[in-house]
Amino acid sequence: MILFRKFRVLILMVFLIACSMHIMIDLLPRLERRAGGSCSCPHGPSEEPRDRAEPGRSSKHTLRILQDFSNEPSSNLTSHSLEERPEAAHRPGPAGQSRGSRGSPGQGSNPRPGAPAQGSRLSALFAHPLYTVALPALTDEDTLFNVNTDIRFDPKAAENQEWGAQARDEDKARAGELSADSYPNWLRFHIGINRFELYSRHNPVIDAMLADLAAQRITSVAMKSGGTQLKLIMTFHNYGQALFKPMKQTREQETPPDFFYFSDFERHNAEIAAYHLDRILDFRRVPPVAGRLVNMTKEIRDVTRDKKLWRTFFISPANNICFYGECSYYCSTEHALCGRPDQIEGSLAAFLPDLALAKRKTWRNPWRRSYHKRKKAEWEVDPDYCEEVKQTPPYDSGFRLLDVMDMTIFDFLMGNMDRHHYETFEKFGNETFIIHLDNGRGFGKHSHDELSILVPLSQCCRVKKSTHLRLQLLAREEFRLSVLMEESLRRDRLAPVLIRPHLEALDRRLRLVLSVLADCIEKDGYSSVVEDDMGPAPETAHFVNPAHTSRRAQKR
Repeated sequence: MILFRKFRVLILMVFLIACSMHIMIDLLPRLERRAGGSCSCPHGPSEEPRDRAEPGRSSKHTLRILQDFSNEPSSNLTSHSLEERPEAAHRPGPAGQSRGSRGSPGQGSNPRPGAPAQGSRLSALFAHPLYTVALPALTDEDTLFNVNTDIRFDPKAAENQEWGAQARDEDKARAGELSADSYPNWLRFHIGINRFELYSRHNPVIDAMLADLAAQRITSVAMKSGGTQLKLIMTFHNYGQALFKPMKQTREQETPPDFFYFSDFERHNAEIAAYHLDRILDFRRVPPVAGRLVNMTKEIRDVTRDKKLWRTFFISPANNICFYGECSYYCSTEHALCGRPDQIEGSLAAFLPDLALAKRKTWRNPWRRSYHKRKKAEWEVDPDYCEEVKQTPPYDSGFRLLDVMDMTIFDFLMGNMDRHHYETFEKFGNETFIIHLDNGRGFGKHSHDELSILVPLSQCCRVKKSTHLRLQLLAREEFRLSVLMEESLRRDRLAPVLIRPHLEALDRRLRLVLSVLADCIEKDGYSSVVEDDMGPAPETAHFVNPAHTSRRAQKR
């Protein structure tokens, strides 16, 4: 009996020793990370202290954790890196710094990205009179938010000592208080939205916002609900948020010819390029988007609370970190997103204001495709379809139909066939711009121009004068669209964003757009096609042709 009791005590002691060793192993990397926070690092101690762990031991520990749950079929967590991120990619610097590790045809010898050089074509374009037209004076009804400039914000109340610290002006504000101009860049971006634009032409906040998207420390990650493909919501240290679309295709890959438009991949570089194209066209209707090299272990897996995402992480046979999340298409081990070994490219699109603060209205695109393998939409079989649209609110008055034409041109230049809906801010009613969201299915085929995207323009034969003049300007040699895009995209951290054939396709498609408009003008006359948006708003009579009667009304 005594021997049996001694044996039980011995087993209990062995068990306690084993538990203690496991706890020590688990705590060791964290203690090392804390100790590493006091090292002489190239950036401040408060900036990403988690990344200062000793590469050798923390990497082994992280690998062990990933191996433990990679065998589970329904696994899900978020990531930060197994290796120290390369200093050039991790260090906050110019938003357009090229990593130089990946070349591409026609763009491998880019000069050092950053601010545009003096005398650059992009600077000359933005100094052109067409890009300096002033907006009408804004009233309280024209701004999305009315800011009380007397209000001060105390960062201590938000438990964030760094929030806006760089912008603090000790002479103008009391200690611990910040003026509206010292708010985080994402909040200043939201405050600047008005009836006519998402952001002003020369707003310095936008460049600062792009730098934040590329460098701000990520504090949490979650999967975005809805949608057909995996997207992540990333929250930053300054409480800003962005939508992350990971890299699914290389720059050189084209959409397979047998793919339907609704099953095409969503490309991260298309989101980046769409923002720059929108800005060059002077629409300013795409929220700021920046490319970023993300550490899947430290910046996704280790900071997520989404167990469904956490459980999908695993290590591939090539020893790369992979995950796939949950979505309708391409969320399986066969279509997993894998890093090299744990670094992955992606686009980060700034969030618009929360719907609780600024409601948005979703509109069905009149030229929406059928999203069916065999059926066609009405506009695809009815050449007079636009006459119905012109008599339907809100397209029977104001600039809404002309804004749809702008969106059509924008999508054709990118080759984007997936424009099923669009959104507007509810506060501004029908007299406001269309927000160009979700552009990831653009830039899929540089060798093919999808002319069906231009059907709205050829059917309606309407365009804004400002748009027409800018398109003509961008077709001139000194302001060639492809050259401007190449220069603008050079600023992004993932440059080169587009390969040369995609840039050349922009020039070719621009000529096609101008050719369609020239045919319209020859057929209907300049005054009937080109609407002067630089003067008073167009009248309803300009949109409705009394000679045409709605076929739908006749059927009734």
